[in-house]
Amino acid sequence: MTLVVEETQTTAPQVSSENALAPWHIRACAFAVDVLPAAAVATTMVLVSFTVPPRGVWWWLSICVLGIAVLAMLVNRLLFPTIYGWSLGRALCGIAVAHRDGGVIGAWGLLLRDLAHLLDTVSLVGWLWPLWDSQRRTFADLLLRTEVRCFQTPRPDIRRWTIIAVLTATALCVAGVVVSYGVVYSRDRETDQTRAQIGVQGPKIVAQMLTYDPKSLHDDFVRAQSLATDAYRGQLKAQQDIVQKGNPVINEYWVTDSSIESASPDRATMLLFMQGRRGAAPEERYITATVRVSLVKGAGGHWLVDNLTVLTKPKPPGNGK
Repeated sequence: MTLVVEETQTTAPQVSSENALAPWHIRACAFAVDVLPAAAVATTMVLVSFTVPPRGVWWWLSICVLGIAVLAMLVNRLLFPTIYGWSLGRALCGIAVAHRDGGVIGAWGLLLRDLAHLLDTVSLVGWLWPLWDSQRRTFADLLLRTEVRCFQTPRPDIRRWTIIAVLTATALCVAGVVVSYGVVYSRDRETDQTRAQIGVQGPKIVAQMLTYDPKSLHDDFVRAQSLATDAYRGQLKAQQDIVQKGNPVINEYWVTDSSIESASPDRATMLLFMQGRRGAAPEERYITATVRVSLVKGAGGHWLVDNLTVLTKPKPPGNGK
């Protein structure tokens, strides 16, 4: 007798990955897509705001772009999941955040969850906790009783919108770097031009301002006042009035050495070492003085004295002979 045994082929049932707990690397990828582009733009704009002139056009533009980047990240992280059920990064990776019982989490719950991620950031261990937790939860998930689960494959246009978002963020970062470099380079170039101009014009301006002759006293004083700013002109005129009321004599100065202490595109400070002569023969005497002068660029690009401080009062050189 022959025993016939009918063989039956059994196949293990396939388990759907839908609604399964999301792996750690998938969650990390979704978080990176949601946060890193906006964070990169915000960081770039903060750095740009430090390099451009404060309260200027570029400063305000960088602050506006920074605010838009943060707002876009909040809309994507908090409102999109409430309206569409996913954020851009979670949709790309096919995951969604929900309560442990399967209920939908609202915008305020997502906000509290993102704030609770600060605990994950401070401890650092919280971000790695899903690697060994049976429910693959971060500290924020433990506090808010949430889970991240997989769902069906998202729409194909999600990838296109993700690429657009990343490229836009990249373009804004590059634009910020270009603007920052352009402003800083332009300012450095203008500062170099200031140093070159002041190195030549500064000593001449100060020497002309301090030089006068009794024969042309009025014209010399008018010329000196034209070399001063409105802020310093009153102080200069008061000093000229004292000279006029006294017994004016020839007062001539020339600069023997100078040093630029500081410079910017429209302002500079110089230290001047001066020699000169006062009076006429036979009572003529030679003098030296040290002054610090601040100059600003006025209308038409002309440099004007904004302040002049005498550091060493005029005195005879050497032993006075």
